[in-house]
Parts: sequence; C-alpha cells; structure tokens
Amino acid sequence: MALAIEQNNKTTLFSVLSVPVIVAALGYFVDVYDMLLFGIVRIPSLKALGLSDIEISKEGASILNWQMTGLLFGGFLWGTLGDKKGRLSVLFGSIITYSIANIACGFVHEPYTYKIWRFIAGLGLAGELGAGITLVSESLPKKLRPFGTSLVGGIGMLGAVAAYFTAELFEWRVAYFVGGGMGIALLILRLGVRESTIFQQLKKNSKVQKGNFLSLVNDRGRLKRYLKCIGIGIPFWYIISVLATFSNEFGKAFHVVEPVVPGLAIMWAYVAISISDIFSGILSYKLKSRKKAVLYLILFAFVNSFIFLFHGSNSASQMYFLIFLMGIGIGYWALFVTIAAEQFGTNLRSTAATTVPNMVRGTVVLMTTAYISLKDSTGVVNAGIILGAICFTLGIYSILTISETHDKDMDFLEEIPT
Repeated sequence: MALAIEQNNKTTLFSVLSVPVIVAALGYFVDVYDMLLFGIVRIPSLKALGLSDIEISKEGASILNWQMTGLLFGGFLWGTLGDKKGRLSVLFGSIITYSIANIACGFVHEPYTYKIWRFIAGLGLAGELGAGITLVSESLPKKLRPFGTSLVGGIGMLGAVAAYFTAELFEWRVAYFVGGGMGIALLILRLGVRESTIFQQLKKNSKVQKGNFLSLVNDRGRLKRYLKCIGIGIPFWYIISVLATFSNEFGKAFHVVEPVVPGLAIMWAYVAISISDIFSGILSYKLKSRKKAVLYLILFAFVNSFIFLFHGSNSASQMYFLIFLMGIGIGYWALFVTIAAEQFGTNLRSTAATTVPNMVRGTVVLMTTAYISLKDSTGVVNAGIILGAICFTLGIYSILTISETHDKDMDFLEEIPT
C-alpha cells in the first residue's frame, strides 16, 4: 500500500516511491526485455538456425505472430483471474510462465519449436503490465496515479535497451537465459507486495460479479469504452512492429547504403518511449487531462512518421533519429493502460487493463500480415503508408471521443445484472 506523506494537506511525491510501484516497474522492465528480445535477436537467431534471408523474413513474421497471439490469449486468462483471484496471483503466475518459456527459447534448434515457446512466453507476458498498473492505480492517491503509472512505464521500457545490449554482448541464447533468470529473481521481490485495499474489500462481496469478460462486450456503453481503449494503443504497435521491426527493409527502399539494424532501431525507439512515458505522466498532471496528453503525443508521432515515410532517409543514423522521435510520440503506453484501468469498475478493472493492451498487441498479427502482403503488391513504403493511415485514424478518433478520467475515483463497481 502506498505510503502517503501529508504536508499541509497535500500529498507529496514520496508516495510514488511505494513498494507496489517499484516492484511493478521492475516487473515491467523484465516483461519488456522478454517481449522485445525476439525482435532484437530475430535475424541472428534465425540465421543460426540455418534459414535464408527470404525464410528469415517470413519465419520471423510468423514467430512474432505466434508470440503476439499468445499475448492475446494470455490477456483473457490473466485479466479474468486478476479480478477473480487477485492482482498478485496474476503477477506470480505470469512471471513463472514467461520465465520458463524464455529459458526454453535458449535451447531451440528449429523454427516450429521456436514458435511454440514464443507463444507460451506471450501467454505469460500478457499478465504483467495490466495487473501491475491496476495494483498501482488502486494503491496510489488519485492525484499521484499518473506519476506512479508513468514511472512504471518509464522504467519498464528500459527493458528493451537492456535486451539490446545483452544481445550485443552475448550470444542470442544467453540473452534468453538472462531474461528467464531475471523473471525468477522477481518472484522473490514480489513476496513483499500486498494486495490493494480496494480489491480486498471487493473480495469480501460475494454478490458482485468479478472478471466476467463478456460483461465488457455485452453492454453497449462498456463495449464502446473498451474498443476506444484498444484504438488508443494501436499507433504504438504500428511504429514498433512495422516501422522499427522492419526498418532494414525500409532502409533498402530508401536506398540507404549502410545496413539498418532492426534491433538498434527498436532500442532507440524504446529509449525515447522510456523518457516520454515519464514525461507523459507529468504532462497529464499539468494539463489535468489524460486525453490531451495522449492526443498531443499521438499527433507528434504522426508528424514524424509522415516525415519518415514521405521524405525518406539518406542514412541509417537519420532513420534511427526519426524512429527515436516517433518513440517520443508513442511514449504514452503506461498512460494508455492507466486510462483503460480508470474507465472500468473494480470488478472488471483487471480484466480491462490486462486484455486491452494485449488486444492491441494482438493486432500486430494483422499489421505484420498486412505489411507482408501489401509490400509484395504496392512496395515497402506504400505498405507502411496505408497501414499508418489506418492506425493513426483509429488512435486519434479513439482518444478524442473517450471520456476523461483525470482525478477519477477508483473505488466504484460496474453494475452487471446477475
């Protein structure tokens, strides 16, 4: 539970440095490390398995799709468990699952086994962020929620940077072992975390329906809120899964002489996201609006993606710089999950906050499949433009039309007919 220090009736920022925030931040750090590791070691790991350049492009997209499908299914699993059994049970279960899967990835010798273990890793990784943000949101005073959740996101996003340098310093198999080892170490830290008071009170009420995913979609009002939450996050994964992950292909399309390394592009994107994730919480607090903070960042990402796709790049360093700027624009991931948590009552909060980001991650399957298909018929750049137009339209519309949640009280329930 957050330790609020009262001075002249004002809650100080010392409350942000609570055990739930610190542990959730470290947990998300490991989560991002493990989730992004395949994108970083995609080329060297598949080359080591004996695949050709053409096979690396197709099998790489396929393995990524398996991982993202695992995230999608895992969102349903851990989200409902989080509302039924508690946020902490999800954190423990998800860590064990993805830690074992990542260690197993270090032993694969052919693509099919690789796909299976990335799917299982995705299942486990799906529970970390939603449960962590839900726990932090319910533990902190409402004025400090954007600071706490943004700190979780900012520290967590640095996991991608750690993944890049680990993959640079060690062989790709060792990088997977490191990720699994960090996950197991996290279990010890989690022993000191307590369940939120809000959920403990809910658990005592046996008459309230908890964790019923169908309740999110069988009511028109809740369904609209849910779909808009998903729409807000789509530009994030468009930039990561298309522009950054396939940056080597865009580099060739722009006739960049030196090779563009996708792992380095992803690393620079996440450095920017980490900085912006913390900044977005401050921006939200200053503007007294979640919506305005996210909208301004999405528009910034849109402008820089427009420059990237229409102006092109003359060098690899210029491409990395533009991807860094786009990373600044999509540095609202933690704030986006916070919005999802704040939109719904305690009895559906974990279900929403866990499934929403994983629904967005699940759209990566559609994005990469569409990209592979479109680039064959329209070219790499045109494929990026078409997908970007769709993704940014959905993101901007969703944030403009969703309800504001700044300073919203978290202690409320969704009325679900029995």
